[in-house]
Amino acid sequence: MVIEYIRYQVELSGREAFLAAYTQAAAQLDASPYCLTYQLSECLEEAGQFILRIEWTSAGEHLDGFRKSDLFPAFFAHVKGFFTSIQEMRHYQFIPLHGKKEPAA
Repeated sequence: MVIEYIRYQVELSGREAFLAAYTQAAAQLDASPYCLTYQLSECLEEAGQFILRIEWTSAGEHLDGFRKSDLFPAFFAHVKGFFTSIQEMRHYQFIPLHGKKEPAA
């Protein structure tokens, strides 16, 4: 498993459109066998700062599987308007060090 983090800085005037875009794009993530789970969070201290966390089966299956699949064009069509709002988009390796409780949903 690999975790992709995408940090966005979205103008407040585009916040609702951003949320709507990812609500629609979620259908393609749900349909992908390479996407294990995903979570979108917004910063409490600075509205418009978002982090999208996606767990993929592997970096290769994300890049060569999902991005080259029939699902990707529809996914990208929903979110491409926010591509310039990305501050970071990277893959991270999971390290099994965490607290004794599962994170709250």
